[in-house]
Amino acid sequence: MYSRVTQLEIDALRISVDDAVALFGDSVLPELREQAGYEGVIVLTTPEGKALLISFWATPEAAEADSPDGFYAEQLAQHVTLFKSPPGRERYRMAFADMPTVTEDAM
Repeated sequence: MYSRVTQLEIDALRISVDDAVALFGDSVLPELREQAGYEGVIVLTTPEGKALLISFWATPEAAEADSPDGFYAEQLAQHVTLFKSPPGRERYRMAFADMPTVTEDAM
């Protein structure tokens, strides 16, 4: 399994962290699920607006596949006003995982 890691900072003066996460779930996630090789995502946030998104992909090609004018660029353009600065992005091979089960109480 492979991952893309996006680091960003939400502009908490424009939108609350909770509202930004809800917007991601409502607007971005349905389209993300349609991307070839997509296997899941984890979103981590701090109260101040720092966020880390880790998306999981079946192959290195799926993790790398995203043209400069593709899905990622479209999402950034649609939500550019929500960030304090442009997000950073890296790719990794998932070498080990011991994932907790997320319950409704944790959300």
